[in-house]
Amino acid sequence: MSQEVFYILAINPGSTSTKLAVYENEKPLFQKTVYHSARELAPFGGDISAQYEYRKEQVLKCLAQAGFDLAKLSAVVGRGGLLKPIEGGVYFVDERVIEDALIGVQGQHASNLGVQLAKGIADNYGAPSFFVDPPSVDEFEPLARLSGLPELPRRSILHALNLKAVGRRMAGDVGRKFEDLNLILAHLGGGISVVASRRGRFIDGSNATEEGPFSPERSGHVPVRGLIQLCYSGKYTARELDRKLVGQGGLVAYLGTNDASEVEKRVKSGDAQAQLVFEAMAYQVAKEIGAMACVLAGQVDYIVLTGGLAFSELFTGWVRGRTHWIAPVLVYPGEEEMRAMVEGALRVLRGEEKPRVYP
Repeated sequence: MSQEVFYILAINPGSTSTKLAVYENEKPLFQKTVYHSARELAPFGGDISAQYEYRKEQVLKCLAQAGFDLAKLSAVVGRGGLLKPIEGGVYFVDERVIEDALIGVQGQHASNLGVQLAKGIADNYGAPSFFVDPPSVDEFEPLARLSGLPELPRRSILHALNLKAVGRRMAGDVGRKFEDLNLILAHLGGGISVVASRRGRFIDGSNATEEGPFSPERSGHVPVRGLIQLCYSGKYTARELDRKLVGQGGLVAYLGTNDASEVEKRVKSGDAQAQLVFEAMAYQVAKEIGAMACVLAGQVDYIVLTGGLAFSELFTGWVRGRTHWIAPVLVYPGEEEMRAMVEGALRVLRGEEKPRVYP
């Protein structure tokens, strides 16, 4: 029996670019990154939602130049943004989703444009629009939500899209189902998320914006009382200090670069400070993996490392050396967000997964 053919457009907006891809089932037909210069974005004054019409025009122009007939679309899937805390899965984009993306219910981020662009384009061609496993996926158990201060509950902000997709891929590779395994998954990128996945649910994890290991450009956990002193030192505005924690922390703060490959070159050339910092980042990742092993009470089938940093055998070797006694360590370098989005849409179109409705 021949397989039904679906054409899916995936849209992933970033701060200065918009990634596009058209897939025929699992086969990519067209992939393009449209870059937006500071001059082009300046008229919007930092208002992300105000960029909608401009970005939509750029997307449609790019697809027209590629000669793709949008009337053939089976679905459009957009990158989920900082939406309400929701369970993982594939969701319809409806007006409530758009409303929360517009106001930035958990913060303003370029990814909030993903659902807006998906629905805007899909509606014009009578196709459904979806988003898949946004950063606000929240499947924490009650014990994981307490921080130590009632006013500051822990939030689940994770690289859920890549982590869920890699978990499914890895499970298939070992002949198992994602929902049958206990995993510790670590996304190692510009930000780092380490999660405890019990039978497909992310029951605890390090919030990539304010917790866990430091990363190429984020500070991760920092001494809290020292941070309070910085806040009241008069040296920084609130915005400057926030930027210092997210964007100018981690490798940037210690070594002046967020390029892990450059840091690795420094290590191999004998730079002792570069080695100390790079290995300390791996040390903190391993320590967080150990914490998630405790969350799973030691019942861990596999540890999975993914993201851009996972291309570094030096870095993953340090992590593996400290964690291999917990469970086998598997490495899936890179992050295939476009593929993950398309795979989610396909599961719905094929009837393998029921689409969810945003709360």
